[in-house]
Amino acid sequence: MSAISVILACYNTERYIALAVHSILAQTFGGFELILIDDGSTDRSSQICRELAAKDSRIRLISRENKGLTKTLNEGLSLATGPLIARMDADDLSLPTRFEKQVAYLNAHPECVCVGSRVTLIDPYDSPISVSDHKLDHEAIDADLLKGIGWSIVHPAAMMRTEAVRRAGGYREQFKTSQDLDLWLRLAEIGKLSNLEEPLTQYRQHFESVAFNKADEQWRCKSEIVGDAYDRRGLPRPKEWPFNRRVPLPIVEQLKRWAWAALKAGNPKVARRHAVEVMKKRPLSIDSWRVMYCALRGR
Repeated sequence: MSAISVILACYNTERYIALAVHSILAQTFGGFELILIDDGSTDRSSQICRELAAKDSRIRLISRENKGLTKTLNEGLSLATGPLIARMDADDLSLPTRFEKQVAYLNAHPECVCVGSRVTLIDPYDSPISVSDHKLDHEAIDADLLKGIGWSIVHPAAMMRTEAVRRAGGYREQFKTSQDLDLWLRLAEIGKLSNLEEPLTQYRQHFESVAFNKADEQWRCKSEIVGDAYDRRGLPRPKEWPFNRRVPLPIVEQLKRWAWAALKAGNPKVARRHAVEVMKKRPLSIDSWRVMYCALRGR
């Protein structure tokens, strides 16, 4: 039996899935199984997953029709054999020491049922954007969760105690998005939550992600999820939820932000790729030409 069962759901992420899997296989902590579930992909993801599984016996590959993320996560949970669950997404990257440091923390803090970490945001080409400033202690994390901030623990950066997740009921399948916010709130009622200060995961921003495509649905789920938490805890619900509705940046503005971040990180080639897309969309804008000029200059 492995110490860690890694649950990685894959759906049409042919561009990133191999990188994500290799970042898990390269962990300095070796006692894990990787439960890789291809959730009915229609691109080359299925083939890539089969090739990866054929090369490493630590990968348990399940391929079947599409069921959606929440049901897929519960399927992975039902298959897990380890006392710890590590989440991973198919478009992100784990640093090599992630598991080692999270296991050490959980061993030293038996009251903790889930530990995440700060993350480095990266763009579609792996160029760093910024490092998050996540709160680290249980009280601050739980307070933000009750404000509907599921980002308080980054889902693909989380490591959880399997017994606690199952005792909490796993992922509730009525929620197609924000299922992590819902789980964190229920885990907080069983034990402590924490984040490690060191960024141990690279969290990718790209236009195919849930954050860009399902922001409205995520926002609608929050009142039900947080309301349930207030009810379970015997707390009076606020008259108005203090949720700040997250609105993704317009595509051009996001591309410009990525371009400037790439320049700051010393990646002018990546900056030029973003600048070209900006020019295609707004060729007459002075800002577009400014981004392109700086990208070509390299600073």
